[in-house]
Amino acid sequence: MSLPLLSATEVATHNNEKSCWVTLYSRKVYDVTDFLDEHPGGGDLIREHAGQDVTKIMADTLSHEHSESAYEMLEDGMLVGYLATPEEEKELLNNRGKTPVEVRMTEDVDLYEFHDQLPPEEKLSVQTDYETDVKKHHFLDLNKPLLMQILRGNFSKDFYLDQVHRPRHYGKGSAPLFGNFLEPLSLTPWWVVPMIWLPPNFAFFYVGFVNQSALTALSLWAFGIFVWTLVEYSLHRFIFHLDGYLPDHPIALALHFLLHGIHHYLPMDGYRLVLPPTLFILLSYPFYRVVFGLLPFYMACSGFAGGTLGYICYDVTHYVLHHTKLPKFFDELKTYHLEHHYKNYEMGFGVTSKFWDVIFGTEITSTFEKRA
Repeated sequence: MSLPLLSATEVATHNNEKSCWVTLYSRKVYDVTDFLDEHPGGGDLIREHAGQDVTKIMADTLSHEHSESAYEMLEDGMLVGYLATPEEEKELLNNRGKTPVEVRMTEDVDLYEFHDQLPPEEKLSVQTDYETDVKKHHFLDLNKPLLMQILRGNFSKDFYLDQVHRPRHYGKGSAPLFGNFLEPLSLTPWWVVPMIWLPPNFAFFYVGFVNQSALTALSLWAFGIFVWTLVEYSLHRFIFHLDGYLPDHPIALALHFLLHGIHHYLPMDGYRLVLPPTLFILLSYPFYRVVFGLLPFYMACSGFAGGTLGYICYDVTHYVLHHTKLPKFFDELKTYHLEHHYKNYEMGFGVTSKFWDVIFGTEITSTFEKRA
C-alpha cells in the first residue's frame, strides 16, 4: 500500500469525534474515529488527545499502560499516513506545486535493500521509521549516539558491512554521532571547503605562475587536476571502501564508520558530505610531501594547485549531487553517484567522473548484484 506524508497542521485539524486522528512516535498517523465508542476507557480519553501525539500517554503506567495488542490494533487498519518532519514538509510536501509524495511500504521499494533501479529521488529524503528499523535489523538506533553503538554493539564485520551500506535517512538534520561536545567536529557545511581552501590554493597557483613560464605553469596545473581524478578514484575505492580488508574488531569498524561508513549509512546528511578540514590535512599531507619532494619548488606549486583545486571541485560536486537540482547535463552524473549508494556500493567509485571506473572495470551497469 501507499501512504501519504501528512503535515502537522493537517493532522491537528482531525481533532473531533467525526474525524479523530492521533500520532505515535511523532511519526505514524492513525485514524481512530471508529474506535472511539469501542475504547475500554471511553472515547473521551482519546478525544482529549485528538490531533496530537499519544506516545507518552499510551506508555504512562499511572494512567494506563497499554498492552502490545493495543499497538497491534492501531496497525491493523488504522494507519493512514506518516507525519512529515519539518524538513520533509519543505522538501517533499510542497514539492514545487506537485502532488505530495507517498511512502510506499512494499518490499520492492524498501530503501534498506539494493535495487535494480534507483528509487525515485523524492523518496530518498523520506525519514526512516526509527522504531521499525531497530526492531527489524537489530543494528543502530538513530535516536542515540551512533559511534558508541558501533563500539559496544558486538557486531560481526560481515553484519556491519551489510547494514552500514543500507541507506537510512534521519530526517531531522544530522543524526547524533558522538552525542557530546565533539559533535560539532563531525559536521561540515559544504561552503567551508571553498572558503578555507581556495585562498591557499590560489596562493600556490600564483607563486607557480609568476615564477616560471605560463605554458609550464598551466600545463602542470592541468596535469595536477588530471592526477587528482585518479587520486579521487583511488581514495574512494581503496581507502574509503577498504571493506573486505577490515579487521573484525569494533575499533576497526568504528574507524571505518567515522571515515566513510556514516556517509553510506546516512547518505542524505548534508553536513557529512565533505571532508572536515582536519581530515583533509591528514589525507593530503603525504601527497604534499611527494609532490614537493619530486618536483622543483615552483613546478610543485603549480601541480599541487591543480590537484587541490580538483579536490575542492570534488567535494563541492559531491554535495551538489546529493542535494541540488541540476541541469540535464549533470543528471547522468548525479544518477550514477546515487546508484553507488542505493544500487551497488562495490562499484561506481568516481564522483566527478566515471572515467576511471570505465578504465578499471568498476562502472555500474544494469545489474545491482555485488561482485563475487
